[in-house]
Amino acid sequence: MIRITDILDTISEYNPDADLDIIDRAYVYSARVHEGQVRLSGEPYLSHPLEVAQILADMRLDVESIAAALLHDVIEDTPATKEDIQDLFGPGVAHIVEGVTKLSALPFSNKAAQQAESLRKMILAMADDIRVVLIKLADRLHNMRTLKYHKKPEKQAAIAQETLDIYAPIAARLGIFWVKNELEEIAFFYTLPDEYEHIDAMVNRAKDEKEDYIKEVSTSLHYKMEEMELPCDIKGRYKQHYSIYQKMISQNLDFDEVYDIIAFRIILDTVPQCYAAMGAIHSMWKPIYYKIKDYIGNPKPNMYQSIHTTVIGPKGERVEIQIRTREMDRIAESGIAAHWSYKEGTHIDENTGEMFAWIRNLVENQENFNDPDEFLENVRIDLYPDEIYVITPAGEIKTLPRGATPVDFAYLIHTEVGAECTGAKVNGKIVPLAHELKTGDTVEIITTKGHTPSPDWLTFVKTVKARTKIRGLINAREKERSYSLGREMCEKLFRKKNQNFNALIKSGHIGEVADTFGFKSVDDLIAHVGFGKLTPMQVLNKALPNLEKEGKEEEEAILPKSAGNRSKKSDTGIIVKGLNDVLVKFSKCCNPLPGDPITGYITQGQGVTIHRKNCINVLKMSPERLIDVQWSGEYHDSYPASIRIKTDDRFGLLADIALVITKNNANILNAKTDTSDTGVAMFYFTIMVESSSQLRKIMSALRRVKKVTEVKRVVRHE
Repeated sequence: MIRITDILDTISEYNPDADLDIIDRAYVYSARVHEGQVRLSGEPYLSHPLEVAQILADMRLDVESIAAALLHDVIEDTPATKEDIQDLFGPGVAHIVEGVTKLSALPFSNKAAQQAESLRKMILAMADDIRVVLIKLADRLHNMRTLKYHKKPEKQAAIAQETLDIYAPIAARLGIFWVKNELEEIAFFYTLPDEYEHIDAMVNRAKDEKEDYIKEVSTSLHYKMEEMELPCDIKGRYKQHYSIYQKMISQNLDFDEVYDIIAFRIILDTVPQCYAAMGAIHSMWKPIYYKIKDYIGNPKPNMYQSIHTTVIGPKGERVEIQIRTREMDRIAESGIAAHWSYKEGTHIDENTGEMFAWIRNLVENQENFNDPDEFLENVRIDLYPDEIYVITPAGEIKTLPRGATPVDFAYLIHTEVGAECTGAKVNGKIVPLAHELKTGDTVEIITTKGHTPSPDWLTFVKTVKARTKIRGLINAREKERSYSLGREMCEKLFRKKNQNFNALIKSGHIGEVADTFGFKSVDDLIAHVGFGKLTPMQVLNKALPNLEKEGKEEEEAILPKSAGNRSKKSDTGIIVKGLNDVLVKFSKCCNPLPGDPITGYITQGQGVTIHRKNCINVLKMSPERLIDVQWSGEYHDSYPASIRIKTDDRFGLLADIALVITKNNANILNAKTDTSDTGVAMFYFTIMVESSSQLRKIMSALRRVKKVTEVKRVVRHE
């Protein structure tokens, strides 16, 4: 266990003049208010803030940050208040502690809403004082190191997934790669244990085979650098398990096809030496031209600088080499923390502030989201910074995420340009609007006055700004139509009951109904009737309760007959929030299973269709027609799921695959096989399973079958 003296010793090494009194006082206060509290590991709770403070001391942060780290949980977990912290330790420490404090004590409708609001608060605080997120990252890092003490695997997996989705990308965005790498490795172990163990075994096997090769490449590099009089350090390292896994998935490779599990790093004194070293390496081994990336001349937004080159090395194997100065190497590991040291206090210099303009953009892009799932999705998009650099016709360089399209570029220029975009030229040639831009492209947008965005754009745009603006315009159009429909439906039903809907609006009765249902205005209430989220009868019953009995009879008469017994949760396993007796059907585009995150889409008169939340078609849908749904915990039945298995053909393979499926208590609904001339076989199975966890277990078992190279969940194969 870390001791306070360890932290004080670390601070004294890099800042001999530091005023350690505030650290001592923070330690004593934290020990007093946390007294009696115990971690899941059985250690005193104080061990956690001590570990977090040590991580920040290792980052060489100022004493205010480290004092805040010792106090970061006191507002959330003890009777202490922000005012107490401010009185004892000053406004700076209190501001940081308040920014780090989670909102778990506040009432939220669900876990996603809590996570979204906590993250939103952290982003706002981060824009104001970057130290907030540095403590948050250190807090998460220690919690991940002790994740084994959580006894429930599903809890471990949920925390690990959140780490992969949010915290590791934030660490990468801030350039703190040692934190990012450790978070990813631990999270990978808990989210995909089978895949982790498989890659771990392959890497260990490869290490035995590669040791001589590493020595050979290192020796050749040393000789060449000496010959060129370029004093340097040369390091060879194995890539993380998680980055190897990501490459295997994204490029559809087997482990043996991942050529760059080893990367070499050459660290020199000056920038000219870096370019000289690259020239020397290219004179030794043939470079792969499209793999040369100059992040020294064109640094990444997180301040990362390095030259990357991949060459055909000894024995014809590809070798990845990174070339950088010692200062660049320090920043590559520490990122923003290297610029937020004890020497600079609360000041970030102008250049660093400009480099982190993305934080301000992150705040601006997230200001108007009410849906927590949409908010979290957009934060994730903003946090993955794999960028390209494109050029305007005037010669300005613009930064976009990899995979961005001319529509993203148009919205980056101006919202109006995006909305009226009808065509684009890339390097002088007309391209489709879904065309993926590449670094170096010159992009020109063609606009048409009065044009409005198409819902199809949502399937290919990559930036949050474009997606938000497109959805906003589509929602406005949809709301206008739904308002007209809702008003017509209400007026029609109220007339049948000899009531005047418009008069009830003027009298304020319908306004009271809107308040009861939680709508901001009568117009919102009417629009939701048009969307299908409320029935006119529900509005009537709230406005005129005495007509309720008669209304129920009328409601039964106008409901679709198909929405009878089939819609009960016992028949579908689905609970639809706020609606009873509604027809429920499952989409065929994504085949949701119990355990999958799901959402419902309302179609007027046709009930609710259930989709997986990450279904591509959900992106095209009006968010106003989406409704909260959940799996019924009491319901157990089998659902169809489709998988594709890629294999090298061998005798008895089909029988082995079928045996694995049946051993895991799943029935095979249908099967199809395609075998190519090269001996690669594709098996398509539709199987009946009770949950997504059962499906994952089956897929994991199938990956261990001899000659199976890939197992994927797919849309139902006809």
